[in-house]
Amino acid sequence: MVKAFRWWWGILLAFSLLAVSRGFLPLPFINEVVIFAIYTMGCSFLLGRVGFISFGQPAYLAVGAYGTAFYLFYFGANPYIGILLGVLAGLVVSFIVGPLFVRLRSDYFALVNLALAVIVYYLMQKVLAGITHGDNGLWFLTNITSTPLLDLGKPNHFFIFALLVALAVWAFYKYLDDSIYGACCLATKINEDKLEFLGYSNFSVRLLAFVIANTTTALAGALYAVYLGFVSPEITSPSRAADPVVVTILGGTGTLYGPIVGAFAYTGMKDVISKLIGNWELFIGFLLVFIMLAGEKGIWGSLQPLLEKLLFRKRRHGADSPRIVP
Repeated sequence: MVKAFRWWWGILLAFSLLAVSRGFLPLPFINEVVIFAIYTMGCSFLLGRVGFISFGQPAYLAVGAYGTAFYLFYFGANPYIGILLGVLAGLVVSFIVGPLFVRLRSDYFALVNLALAVIVYYLMQKVLAGITHGDNGLWFLTNITSTPLLDLGKPNHFFIFALLVALAVWAFYKYLDDSIYGACCLATKINEDKLEFLGYSNFSVRLLAFVIANTTTALAGALYAVYLGFVSPEITSPSRAADPVVVTILGGTGTLYGPIVGAFAYTGMKDVISKLIGNWELFIGFLLVFIMLAGEKGIWGSLQPLLEKLLFRKRRHGADSPRIVP
């Protein structure tokens, strides 16, 4: 029981703080942070655990969003089924392109994913305009039917649902981090030959990581579609290809809570700074340069040792304090 609590307490504390922040921060801001954190989690896992830097995450985000949008616009009205179909679409596409992409490393992997994002963007904008309605997008907010318990058409109910989904995603990635498979992911990043020597396949490890990460990204796209009730090709715009990578580095590459902290900081700075200056990305650029020069740990990567030291000091102080024996 104690071990289970230690396993869960960090995740529960993080999401409890996020839930409490709903009391004094605007609901649209918190909803965007939760979805953006899920979106970034896949990129963080690829970069931190497997060593893949991907500028093609908008493509997988769009696959999930359009998978949901097509169902809600043309076929049905249940948002839960729409989200499920968006996730399945991301899973299928990841399995199709994954065996080709994971054979590449470093710059080639980054570029081929960026090329995929460009292809998906123009498919949705031009080639499939008869289905996607091009730049006008698909509007289906009024098509979404109300559902029992949590009505995803209501922002407050959607926040609860998105928070529960994010909690499940973080628990899953925490499990991966502590599993043998998580160790294999780090091994394929650091020493491919040793992993092969131990009898594991680098290709299989990378392919599974690719599928998991991009299915998570598709889940974020499906949530975006239901929350906004609208999807357009702009969601896969190549100009936003660096966003998840920026948030990953900002929060802390490969850390469990980096995506949450990075999404919170990035979204907050975008909302605040954009009201003061037009080119708010310039400030983000300077901040990233500072983070990289300071040790590439990101915000959470820098705060985590300080928090651990503080907690350890309190525990040690409590252990060293004299006890009164009755």
